[in-house]
Amino acid sequence: MGSTTRQENNPQRPPPWKSLVAGGIAGGVEAAATYPFEFAKTRLQLVDKSKVASRNPISLVLRVAREEGITTVYTGCSTLVIGCTAKAAVRFLGFDSLKKLLADENGKLSGTRGVLAGLGAGVLESVFALTPFETIKTALIDDAQQAKPRYRGFLHGTYTLVKEGGIAAIYKGVVPVTLRQSSNAAVRMGSYSFLKQKLQAMNKDDPNKPLSGATTFLVGAIAGIITVYTTMPLDTLKTRMQSLDSKKEYRNTLHCAQRLLKEEGVRTFWKGTTPRLGRLVLSGGIIFTIYEQVISIL
Repeated sequence: MGSTTRQENNPQRPPPWKSLVAGGIAGGVEAAATYPFEFAKTRLQLVDKSKVASRNPISLVLRVAREEGITTVYTGCSTLVIGCTAKAAVRFLGFDSLKKLLADENGKLSGTRGVLAGLGAGVLESVFALTPFETIKTALIDDAQQAKPRYRGFLHGTYTLVKEGGIAAIYKGVVPVTLRQSSNAAVRMGSYSFLKQKLQAMNKDDPNKPLSGATTFLVGAIAGIITVYTTMPLDTLKTRMQSLDSKKEYRNTLHCAQRLLKEEGVRTFWKGTTPRLGRLVLSGGIIFTIYEQVISIL
């Protein structure tokens, strides 16, 4: 009887293959649409070899486009699109699967259980999809600002990294990536799920009715804002640990954090917040809206 009630109260709960497909499509579109923000954030976080005159992400993107060409702004974009397609597919599949395990008899998640489902989804996507693609993307962006860039694109960069450092080369920074992504997914997916449920509960006639596209975008954007400010230090550590000079500069993630705090101050952990905020506000709105729409279509 309990399972029947649970199923009837949750007609919108998608089967695994729909979560996988919808998440992949949403992740790919979101990554392509917001990539200039990701490029600016990564450049600002890297050890400063580019002599950036302005910390403004828009000024940085415009300067790079003018001096190095518009294609430079999209260095590593294909890597991120492929990676985001894979990671979003794993994230939504993992989150929806964990939601089923953690939901109450009515199929609802408490705030704490929503965060736990997001945490588990973040670990899964970090290990199976995010870490290698983030490492390659960061290496491509870092390499592009060298005097003599070595990598000719995603495939050549990946081949070179693996050839010179083995498979471990594309899992560089797996600890900070997993820490960042598990906390990122916990906050992002948890806050989105919580806000969505609260808004749906306000509809007394049909509490399971899907939110409108505009409302979904707004809820996703708010979840993005919350995520940026709570997880930015881990994102900065992740980027520094994946830079080309990380082996020379840092022994491990803890050593990296200690050096940044001692040499650059606590504010450096929030370096790149503005472009990441721009990206996650947009991406939060885009990815959740597209995901919900694709689920509805499927």
